[in-house]
Amino acid sequence: MAASPEDMARSMIANMPEKTGKPLGDWVAIVKASGLEKHGEMVRLLKTEHGMTHGFANLVAHEARGGVVSAPAAGTDLLDAQYAGAKAGLRPIYEALTGAATGFGDDVELAPKKAYVSLRRAKQFGLIQPSTKTRVDLGLNLKGVAPAGRLEASGSFNAMCTHRVRLEGVDVVDAEVIAWLKRAYDAAG
Repeated sequence: MAASPEDMARSMIANMPEKTGKPLGDWVAIVKASGLEKHGEMVRLLKTEHGMTHGFANLVAHEARGGVVSAPAAGTDLLDAQYAGAKAGLRPIYEALTGAATGFGDDVELAPKKAYVSLRRAKQFGLIQPSTKTRVDLGLNLKGVAPAGRLEASGSFNAMCTHRVRLEGVDVVDAEVIAWLKRAYDAAG
């Protein structure tokens, strides 16, 4: 069986000092000190100025933007932390999406990370991230599907997805959104 994304990330983190000369925390500090905010800019900095391979640069950029690969603090409920405070009102959007996804089959796994929840079966088919106080982003893996309307290319949102749908209310989690989610689920089987 292939290693999970988390296993691969842990392996890369363990090998980072040997392969890049510094541990993950040092690289994250370098990126944060640069003042860059966009994922692609961070990757470019690490590759061009520090000679890092794309895989390591991508991992560092993800960590710098939200700590998606680091272990949570002991006793922290990642999901509750994502939807705390000003983002609490977004939880119904999350519930609607996960309710639909888990209805597709008993093989759906919800894997909370620090900044988002990964939706997986044989492989990741989507993710749900409360991106702002007013919006949840649904990331989808829909290779070969042209962006159109609300289904946009993921761009710098998340390198682990091909598309993104911006959701600012539970009312916009409609049949069209559920159909895209189901298509991504079907493709991951």
